[in-house]
Amino acid sequence: MAALPQSDRFLATSDSLLAAAFQGIERAIRCVRIHLGMDVAFVSEFRDDHRVFRNVDADDAQAPINPGDRLSLQEGYCQQIVDGRLPELIPNTALLPEAMRIPATQALPIGSHLSVPLRLPDGRIYGTFCCFSYAAKTSLNERDLHIMKAFAELIAHQISVDLDSARLRFDKVERIMAVLTGPEPSIVYQPVLFLPDMTLAGAEALSRFHVLPKRSPDQWFAEAEEVGLGVELERKAIDAALAGYRPMWQAGPYYLGINSSPHTIRTGGLLDALAGCPQDRVVLEITEHEHIDDYDGLVRALAPLRARGVRVAIDDAGSGYASMRHILNIRPDIIKLDISLTSAIDHDPMKRALAHALIAFGQQIDCKIVAEGVETETERQTLCELGVHAAQGYHLGRPGELRDMLRRS
Repeated sequence: MAALPQSDRFLATSDSLLAAAFQGIERAIRCVRIHLGMDVAFVSEFRDDHRVFRNVDADDAQAPINPGDRLSLQEGYCQQIVDGRLPELIPNTALLPEAMRIPATQALPIGSHLSVPLRLPDGRIYGTFCCFSYAAKTSLNERDLHIMKAFAELIAHQISVDLDSARLRFDKVERIMAVLTGPEPSIVYQPVLFLPDMTLAGAEALSRFHVLPKRSPDQWFAEAEEVGLGVELERKAIDAALAGYRPMWQAGPYYLGINSSPHTIRTGGLLDALAGCPQDRVVLEITEHEHIDDYDGLVRALAPLRARGVRVAIDDAGSGYASMRHILNIRPDIIKLDISLTSAIDHDPMKRALAHALIAFGQQIDCKIVAEGVETETERQTLCELGVHAAQGYHLGRPGELRDMLRRS
């Protein structure tokens, strides 16, 4: 019998997911128990040398076993039935000496017993699905056993699905933990230039991941958020960005844009992270794509940061419907025009009209406009004519090492 994965971290992950699955399984085992007229039904999982009672349904409130209880596999019926030493259908335990020698038969007592293995699609035994009654039930027959087996197949399928989900989640957690305990992410800095004079305004810190699987930084951060480690990964990236940028703060009045999710901001930990920095030269960039369901809470969390001089930018503005909601509720100091708006803006009158509207809006509320994704000289010239305050993009400077920034300062 092949053993299921037994890593402690994997078991904790699978237990949390299976807990939800067993709410549905409970209805199935109750249905079988009532249909067969049995007193107790349960699903057990085999773990190493013991079994864990995953779900228990009983006819009375004083069930002899409870979910979470553990017993040695050497005790009870389950292992012996899986091994073929006991039959799956026992209408009257008193007529089977092997059953009578099991201490639980007398202690509970067990007068009749039905048990079938829970076999996963790959052939492994997860555990058993069992029913028993305190008194003998001689009416039990092969048809009843077939009913048990049919439900056992359905239960095993559901368990398999959830174990696969647990394994997938476990693998994600392991990947993110490896990043958190290793040197990743590395930080590169993309210069931001004032327009039209092309002098250096500052930079945006960008994370890069060189570990497998190869994928975009957005995907790494999304996976970290999915498994509950998003704040930790963001904080690691922010700490690395701030530490690496110190020479630029010493070289001149250059600002640093750092990406942060509303979730990370609301934790309050950024006050400590920014404690040793010139905070009036830090810009928190909140992406337009980030869903925000509590603007009031976010504004409250930003207040102490803003009181220390930290500025706030709405990133990727113009790439979706949420831009104006973010702008109106957060009241940013900077609006960053998304590459989808700036790309080919010199050839697209609708893009120019939208950019002009955002720039005019920014002027009314004393909000600076920064254009992202500038890749041609004609795009830069058009943005200058529209009145954009600053810009970044491959035409102006690719993300790179800090030494490249220092040469430009």
